[in-house]
Amino acid sequence: MTPRELANSICDMLMRDGHQAFLVGGCVRDLLLGRDPADYDVSTDATPDRVLQIFPGSVGVGAQFGVVIVPAGLHKVEVATFRADIGSADGRHPEHVVFTSRPEQDVQRRDFTINGLLMRHQSGEVLDFVEGQRDLSAGVIRSIGEPERRFAEDKLRMLRANRFSARFGFRIDDATLEAIRALAPEIIQVSAERIREELTKMLTEGAARRALELLDQTELLRHVLPEVADMQGVEQPPQYHPEGDVWTHTLIMLEGLAAGCSETLAWGILLHDVGKPPTFKPISETGDRIRFDGHVEVGARMAETICRRLRFSNEDTDQIIALIANHMRFIDVKRMRESTLKRFIRLPRFDEHIALHRLDCLSSHRRLDAYDFVTQILKETPTEEIRPVRLLTGNDLRELGYQPGPLFTEILGALEDAQLEGQIQSKVAAIAFVYEQFGKGKRQDGLRSSLSA
Repeated sequence: MTPRELANSICDMLMRDGHQAFLVGGCVRDLLLGRDPADYDVSTDATPDRVLQIFPGSVGVGAQFGVVIVPAGLHKVEVATFRADIGSADGRHPEHVVFTSRPEQDVQRRDFTINGLLMRHQSGEVLDFVEGQRDLSAGVIRSIGEPERRFAEDKLRMLRANRFSARFGFRIDDATLEAIRALAPEIIQVSAERIREELTKMLTEGAARRALELLDQTELLRHVLPEVADMQGVEQPPQYHPEGDVWTHTLIMLEGLAAGCSETLAWGILLHDVGKPPTFKPISETGDRIRFDGHVEVGARMAETICRRLRFSNEDTDQIIALIANHMRFIDVKRMRESTLKRFIRLPRFDEHIALHRLDCLSSHRRLDAYDFVTQILKETPTEEIRPVRLLTGNDLRELGYQPGPLFTEILGALEDAQLEGQIQSKVAAIAFVYEQFGKGKRQDGLRSSLSA
C-alpha cells in the first residue's frame, strides 16, 4: 500500500463511520504543484478518541491537540481533528484547543495559505477557504490571517516561510515578510532541535543558496547562525578566490548541492570557512596578501560549538568537524607519503570530503587537479591496500617480549606505515621490521614462538 492509498483508505473508513475526512496541508499543495508528496495528512471531525477506536494500533502523539498517527507497514498518516487554537504561551503550543465540526474554521489556525487547502480524496475537489490556490498560482508565501498572530502561535513558522519560499521559488508576501523581520529576534525562543531540523531541510531540499539568502534578507540569519552572518564582507585573496568574499564563496558552494544530499555534507559546506572571519588578516598587516592563518583549526572549534548549540548527534558533530578539519589537506595530496595518503582517503565517509573539495574548487579557482588525482587513486587502489589486514597484533608484540604501553602504539603505527608503503607484506617481514626498528623484546624466544603460532 502506498502512502496515498493509506491516506485514501483512512478517509474512506472515517466517512463510513459518518465523519468528514479530507486530505490536507502539504500533500494537497504538492499534488496541485505536480510534486510527489513526501507524506500525507488527513483532517476530520472525528475526535481523537474515536480515531483511536476506528484504527486499532494507532497512536495518539498529540491527542490533547487532536493528532493521531495511523501506521500501516512502512507508512503512516497523521490524522488531525478539526480544531480552533486559542492563544499560545510558549510560541509553539496553543493555550487552549476547541474541537470543531467545521473544516473552514480548522484551516484558519494553519500557517500559510498554500498549506491550508483541503481535498476530497475520491474526486480531487479542492476546498479553499483561504485563497491558497490563488497564492499557489501566483507563487506567494502568505500567512493565513494576521502574520504576527500566526508567528506568535509558533515562532518556527518564520523559518518555514523561508524554507517554502526557497524550495518552491515563491516570494514572501510583503506583510508576512515585514512580520518576520519584526519578530526575528524571537526565533531563539524555539528549541534548538526544531531550529536545526528546519535549517537542515533548507540545506538539503535543493535550494540551499536561496534559503541562506532569504535567512539574511528576513534578518533571521543573525539570530540562528551569527557565525555564518559574519562571513559577509570578509575579503579573500583574488588569486585564489576571484568569486569574492567568504559569504559569496559559501553561497556558490551551497548552490551546487543537489536535493537529497547528505545532511552532514551540507552543514560541512556551510561551515567549512566559518573560521575565516575571526582569523582575517589584511594585506596591510601581512605585507603580501590576505591571510587566514589557523582558520581550519579555529573553524573546527567553532563548528563544534555550533553543533552542540543546535543539539546535533555526536556522530554528526564528529563528521561535520572532520569535514572542516580536513578540507585544506587536499592541497598536499600529491606530496603526501603513500601511507599518509591512504590514511587520508580512508577517513569515514570520505565521499563527503571529496565532494566538499570538488565544490570548494569549482566555487573559487576551478582547479581540479587534486580532485582528479585523488579520484584516480581511489579508482586504481584496491580496498585491501587502503585498509590492509594488520600483520601483527598487540598479542603478537607480547609474544615477542614487548611490554604493553606507549611503545605498543608506536610500533603498531610504524608497522602500518611500512605496510601501507608496501615495504612489508608478511608476518615474518613484520617481525623482522620490528626487531630492526625497535630492538628485540626481553624474551629471546619471542621470534620462534611467534613464527610457530
